[in-house]
Amino acid sequence: MRTGADEARAPKYAHIERERRWLVDGAVRPSLDRVRSVLIEDRYLVGTRMRLRRMTDSSTAAVSLKLTKKYEAEDPLARPIVTSYLTEDEFSLLATLPALSLAKRRFKLPNGGQSFSVDQFIGSLSGLELAEIEWTDDPGLRALHAPDWTVREVSNDPRYQGASLAQFGIPEEHPWPAS
Repeated sequence: MRTGADEARAPKYAHIERERRWLVDGAVRPSLDRVRSVLIEDRYLVGTRMRLRRMTDSSTAAVSLKLTKKYEAEDPLARPIVTSYLTEDEFSLLATLPALSLAKRRFKLPNGGQSFSVDQFIGSLSGLELAEIEWTDDPGLRALHAPDWTVREVSNDPRYQGASLAQFGIPEEHPWPAS
């Protein structure tokens, strides 16, 4: 019988998500005025590693509902992840569970032949912007150069993961004041 520890060590039902994240300096990043966005509303279920997510496309109003679990991993750049797409009824039922919430707008921004996601946080996290990119292989991910409109990499900093941001807010030593 497989366990969660088995899945984290050698995924059978999950896939490996390889991603890196950076703090964005909104004053020097390219304009997002004409870039299509997706509103992301996350609920981190208390006492779990699960996230309930509603994604709403700004131009089409199409909605995607998901339940995701990211497993603990030794390498924060590559972790097993499993996602289930939900119906509105399933989402509504799971949304009754205790959770920590955050919201952000996600933009796809081309940079040097690659496409980075830029997340602009809303509400209590307003002023925080993170860029991230997913990659298919480990050598390629590690070889990526940070966009010149970023401040520093936070891929290895758990304080900039969604559940931590929802619980604790923007870290105190954040390089510029939140607006």
